[in-house]
Amino acid sequence: MKLYYSPGACSLSPHIVLHEAGLPFEAIVASTKTHQLPDGTDFYTINPLGYVPVLELDNGERLREGVAIVQYLADQVPEKQLAPANGSLARYRLQEWLNFISTEIHKGHSPLFAPTTPEDYKTLVRKNLLSRFAWVNEQLADKDYLLGQFSVADAYLYNTTRWGQLVGVDTSGLTHLMAFKQRMEARPAVQATLRAEGLLK
Repeated sequence: MKLYYSPGACSLSPHIVLHEAGLPFEAIVASTKTHQLPDGTDFYTINPLGYVPVLELDNGERLREGVAIVQYLADQVPEKQLAPANGSLARYRLQEWLNFISTEIHKGHSPLFAPTTPEDYKTLVRKNLLSRFAWVNEQLADKDYLLGQFSVADAYLYNTTRWGQLVGVDTSGLTHLMAFKQRMEARPAVQATLRAEGLLK
């Protein structure tokens, strides 16, 4: 398999899951600025939408969208219990979290990364994001991970918690979320991914 990623982008989530799963893969940097691969290939020929992540399977098929990719990867190694079994209520809880993180947190950051967004609107965006993170903080009050034990949703949540320092969303006062972040950063798979992406010395 091949994972097309950009350091620190939302592709960090499936990158972590690949390390957690122990599956063999090749990681290929796809610049979100130049949209070129290291060998000069136009990334739009890989993903016409131009963004990461993209997972290329051994048969040449490609999966886009992180929430689909991480569930696919989890289902390749059911013994690792990275996602609850398909059809179970717990699996729908996982999808509930993945969708919440995708729509309420991940996409909520988008205006903050856009240089053309007016500053007064950015203030409102930061306030809304902080309220979403505060709700997640409450959900983590009595458990280490979103579903109780580690799952692919935690990789995605961790991914988004890293962006605050770049865009001025201060979550340092959310003690349960900060403890979660520390737990995640203690995981060998997370450390391996951060090193691979040049985000950890």
